[in-house]
Amino acid sequence: MADSATNRVIIFDTTLRDGEQAPGGSMTVPEKVQIAHQLARLGVDIIEAGFPISSPGQAEAVRRIATEVEGPVICGLARAKEADVHAAGEALESGKRVRIHTFIATSDIHLLSKFADDRYGKSLAAKRETIKEMAADAVKLARTYTDDVEFSAEDAGRTEIDYLVEVAQAAVNAGATTINIPDTTGYCTPSEYAGLFTELMERCHFGPEVIFSTHCHNDLGLAVANSISAVLAGARQVECTINGIGERAGNAALEEFAMALQVRKNRFGLDTGIDSKLLTETSRMVSTFSGFSVQANKAIVGKNAFSHEAGIHQDGVLKNRETYEIMSAADVGQQVEAIRLGRHSGRHGLFSRLTKLGIQVPESKRDVIYDRFLKLADAKKEIGESDLYHLVHEDNPNMNAPHYELEYASASVATNADPEALVRIRHVRTGRIVERGATGDGPIDALYRAIDHAVDESHDLINYNIRSVTEGADALGEVSVLIGIGGPCFNGRSSGTDVVLASAQAYINALNSLAAFRTEEEAVRFVGDGIMRAFEGGVA
Repeated sequence: MADSATNRVIIFDTTLRDGEQAPGGSMTVPEKVQIAHQLARLGVDIIEAGFPISSPGQAEAVRRIATEVEGPVICGLARAKEADVHAAGEALESGKRVRIHTFIATSDIHLLSKFADDRYGKSLAAKRETIKEMAADAVKLARTYTDDVEFSAEDAGRTEIDYLVEVAQAAVNAGATTINIPDTTGYCTPSEYAGLFTELMERCHFGPEVIFSTHCHNDLGLAVANSISAVLAGARQVECTINGIGERAGNAALEEFAMALQVRKNRFGLDTGIDSKLLTETSRMVSTFSGFSVQANKAIVGKNAFSHEAGIHQDGVLKNRETYEIMSAADVGQQVEAIRLGRHSGRHGLFSRLTKLGIQVPESKRDVIYDRFLKLADAKKEIGESDLYHLVHEDNPNMNAPHYELEYASASVATNADPEALVRIRHVRTGRIVERGATGDGPIDALYRAIDHAVDESHDLINYNIRSVTEGADALGEVSVLIGIGGPCFNGRSSGTDVVLASAQAYINALNSLAAFRTEEEAVRFVGDGIMRAFEGGVA
């Protein structure tokens, strides 16, 4: 694939193996297959699909991915045990391009605890010999299934260097084509980790066909930095995960490593095969299937990664994005509003957003509107588009009055039947009461479908989120809903111990914001059309 003299770095994605080992992060086999297809589109070189011997589900996932996913090499993990290697080989046998990744611990602390039994040797020196032989035997067995075999020295970051050289050399002599030097506990610093690779490359007698690989954990927040340091020292494979998920504090984040190389190519001179425009899409898929939310300030794929609230930043970005952004949102597949409005925003950011929404504020009213904005910003974490609309039209009570009121809502779920919902909505402006029912994929889906039928306003549901505010059986749940109409977005929130009713009320609140916005649009069009008709009719 590459050697240390080339500038191409192999991306080994272990989202489906090490990433899934994060507590609570297990995924179904169909979800894993779908993610694997997405990783192939993203351009990863190798997908570590699972740990076949650990469970039937893991074996099935590896088998299906090896059979169904084309492009990347598909890899299965195996301890340096005969049964593990056979399980991995059997799971991969239907694949066209496959790898077996076998590993064993090499640090003294692991040898003296995990291999404490005398059958591995009565002294540390004896245990080391046993482990070295087990590593070589596992590699030899793996080579009976595939010519592509990777060996990992678990906890290499804390392994005595002379012994690490011995084990790595034994693995290559047995047929390993990739040697992985993992910082399993996230203990190393960048200079230490780079030095480890430098020394190994100087002391090991490998041909150029053998690739050195990194595998960094993020316990000290250094996983990506360590990975970059290693490739600068000559490593040409980086093991990483989407969103940096994984055991404990996680692994090196694929999106951060790939974009670091892309943005700083002038310094590093290194490339990957990653299609960066698919990073956000891939991140969201992994977040959905794993159940791990992406933090807002997460580099590259977080929702705030390309957003600015501070006034001085907003002013700079509006004039030239490069003042505060080293890459564009489009580079990584993000479509975000760069200006996020809150208490730190300035006048420029506020009135730029209002203009973008088609809301023109005369100069004579700008001071009043900005003062209102600052007061609202002190009371809210973030100002949304519906907030801006109401802010500008605060003097018109008819515009801020609700359009819909929820008089009744119920949702039911029964065995062998689709969830059903019934709602009764009052159209406040006309006094009309509309009652509608619907079925759906779940009680909330049925409820929202029924509300849509009763309101009869076209829109898209962009996001639905629920979180527990308190604990216990009677926990208070907070629901937030975001709807849109192809551009402007409108949010609604509600909370209560009955999350179904809270969901209904949050949806109604969002629909009221949308209806108010549309009313304003109609008013503007009416005035504009009236003026045009006056000119067309020759009225002075």
